[in-house]
Amino acid sequence: MTVQSLAEAIEVSPKTVERWITQAKVPYLRHQYATAAALKVDVTALWDNGRTVDSATDLTKAEIATVYPHRHTVPAGLWRELYGRAERNLDVLVYSGLFLSEDPLFHDLVKAKVEAGARVRIMLGDPGCAAVRQRGVDEGHQIMDGKIRNALMLYRPLMRSHPDIGFRLHDSTLYNSIYRANDEMLVNPHVYGLGAFMAPVLHLRRLPGGSLFDTYAKSIDHTWDNARPITDQDVTSITGA
Repeated sequence: MTVQSLAEAIEVSPKTVERWITQAKVPYLRHQYATAAALKVDVTALWDNGRTVDSATDLTKAEIATVYPHRHTVPAGLWRELYGRAERNLDVLVYSGLFLSEDPLFHDLVKAKVEAGARVRIMLGDPGCAAVRQRGVDEGHQIMDGKIRNALMLYRPLMRSHPDIGFRLHDSTLYNSIYRANDEMLVNPHVYGLGAFMAPVLHLRRLPGGSLFDTYAKSIDHTWDNARPITDQDVTSITGA
């Protein structure tokens, strides 16, 4: 990014940006956050003065709307409310996310969103990959691949009726299941020895200049880019038809 383009992006003069670079001038906090957002980095990577660090910490805390001790304590309607607010992005990054695939109202919601022009991406674990097998071992049931196959079977009508919905299989080692709608997301950390329903959930909201939300959003994009499309063979190998 050039000095000129950065200055235009954050609405300051190019000379102001040049002084930050050549004279080590420290910008106002609002300009620090605007610059970090434009460059897609943490503000403390650019300016490490104590005031900035403290402010960045406070901003990160502000991005956490709520913390639930377990996924099963999340209000039942919150998942649909969250995705119901999605206008641009609706992402699901999981191994199986079976509880969503079993919800017919979620299917209806996804269809309505993609028909309204939202980008919908649903990423499930590849049933045959090592990461999926290991997650099953970690949770103590060793049936994660079967749960994914059930989800694929349940999503099959949606794949056929709405090909614009993005479905992919990934072989990533997931440390969190992530459910994103625009600038909100629910993050369900994976805990060794516990099923996802027993692990905590963080409700995050993106704030200008914050980095916590974007950290997880980048994980979604990276996984999508490295995942593969679901083929007819993937589905027919499960359903037999």
